[in-house]
Amino acid sequence: MEIYWEMTRRGQKFVLSWDERVEMIGGVRETKSGFDAFAKTFTMTPERATKGLASMEDAKEFVEQFRPWELFVGPVDVGVDEVVRDQPS
Repeated sequence: MEIYWEMTRRGQKFVLSWDERVEMIGGVRETKSGFDAFAKTFTMTPERATKGLASMEDAKEFVEQFRPWELFVGPVDVGVDEVVRDQPS
């Protein structure tokens, strides 16, 4: 199982990869007013999204605090890879 950030055109997406499956579990994008961030959920949960954060790191911390991978694999003790990956070709 891997949890990592991947570059996108306007920000980064948060990815969970396990058992030959890949799922986007969150994301951050840069806007004119700062950084917007969201952590995936299966219900209407507005507190898992925010706008106007000051930095990419603040936005990524916001997403990671929700541990969105637990929606798919349950509580596990796995760390987020610190290396941001390039977008696959």
